[in-house]
Amino acid sequence: MKSFEEEVYLATEALKQGKVILYPTDTIWGLGCDATNPKAVERLFKIKRRKENKSLIALIDSDERLKEYVKTVPPIAYDLIRNAANPISIVFPGGMNLAKNVIAPDGTVCIRVTNNDFCIEIVRKLGKPIASTSANIAGDPTALFFNQISNDIIQSVDHIVGLYQDEIHLTKASTIIKLEVNGQFEILRA
Repeated sequence: MKSFEEEVYLATEALKQGKVILYPTDTIWGLGCDATNPKAVERLFKIKRRKENKSLIALIDSDERLKEYVKTVPPIAYDLIRNAANPISIVFPGGMNLAKNVIAPDGTVCIRVTNNDFCIEIVRKLGKPIASTSANIAGDPTALFFNQISNDIIQSVDHIVGLYQDEIHLTKASTIIKLEVNGQFEILRA
């Protein structure tokens, strides 16, 4: 079994090479790639068998980095992120500095500030956000645990993180909130 540091290194190197990884997140197991690499994002969509007009979540390591990927960050975003009891993904208007296929056709981008040590380390070492989606084929039930991930997914990815595969937590996907520049918001997924 590899150490935490070795797993971070291997996952980061795979992401730098434009590969798609299967990895544990702060919610459920995910498929991830460099969110600034359009070819990697296209490959992620193919593995997921998902239409490219469905958006992905971009994982970042701190709320200070929001300004790098969102044109105007409403002040309430920081309050929502810092006070959320559970992981929260926010759909912002005006996404930027990401692959075009990470930004939705309407210009919005969904971003989550991860609180998972492994994800934080990968994002820091990569120096870029991770485009992320649940580790299941589009339309299939979400795999909450590693042992529920389909063989199709496992055989399609370029790298599988070896950490936490045997751990079972009460997991669920993040809450998704759509936030407007004026600070108004709507809960899309609780």
